[in-house]
Amino acid sequence: MGAIRLFTDEDVYGVVAPALRRAEIDALSTSEAGRGGESDESQRDWASNESRTLFNFNVGHFASLHAARMSEGRHHAGIVVSSQRPVGDVIRRLLHLAGVLDAESMCDRLEFLSDW
Repeated sequence: MGAIRLFTDEDVYGVVAPALRRAEIDALSTSEAGRGGESDESQRDWASNESRTLFNFNVGHFASLHAARMSEGRHHAGIVVSSQRPVGDVIRRLLHLAGVLDAESMCDRLEFLSDW
């Protein structure tokens, strides 16, 4: 299935997606996709339809969205959650995650960035 393709939610620092692209990770921000102001459910579904793993800083809500999707028997392309951290730390940890996991292994998975 290939490398992880990331979609950063609108609460994520705007420099994250461009920094990941400079490191040759396919990353797209909410603003770059023209999806500002969409609901969290809509962002999750759009990311999934685009085969993109969603990254955001809303740990509790997106953990619940993951659980709801799984209880419905529906799939998603992966969700990575984190509390807000320094931007360099976020980028470093996302690069590590993307270097270890591929898109197939991220399917239906909820990852906590602090583990990376």
